[in-house]
Amino acid sequence: MSANLQPSGDGSKSSDQQLARDLRSLKLSAALYVVIFLAKLGVYFATSVMALLAEAMHTLSDVIVVGFLLLALRWSADAPDEEHMFGHERGQSVAALVAATLFVSFTSIRLYEESLPRLFGMGHEVATPQRFDLAIGVIVFSMVLAALPILQMLLQKPSGAAAKAQLLELFNDELGLLAALVGTVMTKLGYPLADPIATALVATLIAWNGIGLFRENFDMVVGRSPGPQVLTAIAQAAAAVPGVLDAHDVRAERYGHGMVRCELHITIAGGTPIEEAHRMELEVRERVLAVEGLRQCHVHVDASPAVRHSIAKG
Repeated sequence: MSANLQPSGDGSKSSDQQLARDLRSLKLSAALYVVIFLAKLGVYFATSVMALLAEAMHTLSDVIVVGFLLLALRWSADAPDEEHMFGHERGQSVAALVAATLFVSFTSIRLYEESLPRLFGMGHEVATPQRFDLAIGVIVFSMVLAALPILQMLLQKPSGAAAKAQLLELFNDELGLLAALVGTVMTKLGYPLADPIATALVATLIAWNGIGLFRENFDMVVGRSPGPQVLTAIAQAAAAVPGVLDAHDVRAERYGHGMVRCELHITIAGGTPIEEAHRMELEVRERVLAVEGLRQCHVHVDASPAVRHSIAKG
């Protein structure tokens, strides 16, 4: 006896409300990122401060990442269909793998190619940075704008994995902007190597984020285990149902941001009426789906070992 069940009722309503809040936060981040990207890129052409170009590329990568996170939330809300019977969540992970590869192989490497030759005095002649006040102004402006969604998320205390990932990315953005600000100020004070150093630091941050994004989504594509704590929580939730003798053969995998599906076996007493066994099965699924991150649960009901042994002999 087995079946599959999705959360429903009040839990689903609460999940929908959280989804709406996370979507608002991510949309605000996306809009601000576009404004910040255009401001940085425009001021870079006006000032030739390389750290601004690095930050513009960093922000462009953020725009793409936020787009994938928005798709993740949208796709996770879609019900399975005939062609995608377990949902659509893995599609955004595949796209994120491609994006992460592009970030590392093009954006960060290109910035290294621009900054390292200047740092070691091996590069071709480049435009001399100018209008530092404008460059510093746009960096400070970007830091203030990036702080707005951080404050919103901290006040809302996001629980969704996509929103949490975006909150971490916003903190990384502030670190990158701080490096660009210090590099620009130091360049203005007469330390020209500060600009390529700041650019290399931002390139390293982009590469680090890209590699992290690749690793995270690769695990989702191959279906990595959520870890022993989640597996233990699933088994304990199932075993706590009255009439369940034990829960065993628990298997689970991550298949999307903050999404886990599992299957498990429960043992019940021999001679249990089919109606009672079905009731226990439903209650097991309900309790398991209350574990954080669980979205799908498949339960197999087994008779007690003594009953299985007698059936095998007979």
